[in-house]
Amino acid sequence: MTDSFRITLCQLNPTVGDIAGNAAKARDAWEQGKAAGADLVAFPEMFITGYQTQDLVEKPIFHQTAIAAIEALARDCADGPSIAIGGPALEGASLYNAYYVLTKGKIVSRALKHNLPNETVFDEVRLYGSGPLGGPYAIGDIRIGSPICEDAWHAEVPETLAETGAEFLLVPNGSPYYRGKMDTRYNHMVARVVETGLPLIYLNMVGGQDDQVFDGGTFGLNPGGAMAFHMPVFDTAVVHVDLDRTDDGWRIREGEKIAPPDDWEQDYRCMVLSLRDYCRKTGFGKVLLGLSGGIDSAIVATIAVDALGADNVRCVMLPSEYTSEHSLEDAKAVAENLGCRYDYVPISAGRAAITDTLAPLFDGTTPDTTEENIQSRLRGLLLMALSNKFGEMLLTTGNKSEVAVGYATIYGDMAGGYNPIKDLYKTRVFEQCRWRNANHRDWMMGPEGEVIPDRIITKPPSAELRADQKDSDSLPDYPVLDAILEILVDLDGSIEDCVAAGYDRADAKRVEHLIYISEYKRFQSAPGTRLTKRAFWLDRRYPIANRWRDPGGAA
Repeated sequence: MTDSFRITLCQLNPTVGDIAGNAAKARDAWEQGKAAGADLVAFPEMFITGYQTQDLVEKPIFHQTAIAAIEALARDCADGPSIAIGGPALEGASLYNAYYVLTKGKIVSRALKHNLPNETVFDEVRLYGSGPLGGPYAIGDIRIGSPICEDAWHAEVPETLAETGAEFLLVPNGSPYYRGKMDTRYNHMVARVVETGLPLIYLNMVGGQDDQVFDGGTFGLNPGGAMAFHMPVFDTAVVHVDLDRTDDGWRIREGEKIAPPDDWEQDYRCMVLSLRDYCRKTGFGKVLLGLSGGIDSAIVATIAVDALGADNVRCVMLPSEYTSEHSLEDAKAVAENLGCRYDYVPISAGRAAITDTLAPLFDGTTPDTTEENIQSRLRGLLLMALSNKFGEMLLTTGNKSEVAVGYATIYGDMAGGYNPIKDLYKTRVFEQCRWRNANHRDWMMGPEGEVIPDRIITKPPSAELRADQKDSDSLPDYPVLDAILEILVDLDGSIEDCVAAGYDRADAKRVEHLIYISEYKRFQSAPGTRLTKRAFWLDRRYPIANRWRDPGGAA
């Protein structure tokens, strides 16, 4: 009887749709496992297709190609360790999220996901059939249970596997990051270990896919819930883990435990990785953005340089007659500190030409936000022209506070392909800038030190579309606005909840109104990094035409 068992855990970064490329990654990792004497080489959920595929997986030629790639992988890797890998499966007329076991050239087992997540960014009930409760699979004389991702967040699948002879649990995951997610994972997995009495290995993928970032952090728990090893978050890694048979059953041998960093570092790493992977997986090598001298564009420029390197980032200052000298100085300082290209493109002449063109039609009207928004839209036009000419993807720079209440100009500063800070409230933008100035890591491609001048962080925010304009002229101060938004958006709270928390009823009702009337803008906005469970896009799907308002008492 076998007394030890080695698993090669492949915490890797697949690309959705790149079936051949993902299979090549799997073959390379299998070779590493073979050289290390592994008994099993394990990959995350839906690795062969990348995750999440959304409706792409329903296309027959797509899932047929993926299944064929798994069959080819089995044949190619017949003379070494077994493979466990996620991919789609067909059973009759139904499509399933499956975990395949490949041994000696054949598919010898297939677990079908039972619990299908249907909340936040997940929509699997629409895509897949629910698999039956099944038993473990065998690798030699070892019986292993693999509850797939959500199956391990509920008791019945792991308990059924334990009752039918599983000796330990290997949980393949495609689990995306949100702030505090790792603690949630620990709590669920410890519960499964306590209920089954079995060791558990939680294997997660890494990498950005549209708005989501898979943060890795693969770990192992022994009976009782003690941590045996912990792999890094956000990094790809291939690690060989050993289990030993004892009188009390299998135990995971102690290994390196790399603790996740704090929320500020994880959020920042998430934004950097999401932008890096979005560009890599969509084919963009370079980006540009409008650098205004304000805090939002400063942090986006910094994220971009950390993600892609200074040589691949173009910053463009597009001043009008309302742009302050401080903004001109601060924008240039950011670009110089980061070492990226800085272009200066005044818009006053273009704005005057547009104003003259519209003058006969606007005659007799009073200037208002229409004229202000011409500036923003002209900047968008010029930035998109640069993007088209030089093949550089335009980044948008609106924070979550602005995105929530529509404090951005559609077809203007909302133009662009990706927004790294879309799920970062303004008050967190300030603190994230301070964190970056004080911290540098080897995964950052930008320079260390104070790259964002302190004046950018401390000066009153302004769109600078008219004389002496401040954001607080149109919105509650950001600490108040963000607190109300967290109640109404992140917590799905009511006006009364805002009042009970000490906020003015009129402010709360006004903010709620702005959220609802801005839905059409968000519908047309660029995707951006998901940092919370209530990010704008798949986490929060609201109708655009919507008459509902919280009664909430009189304002």
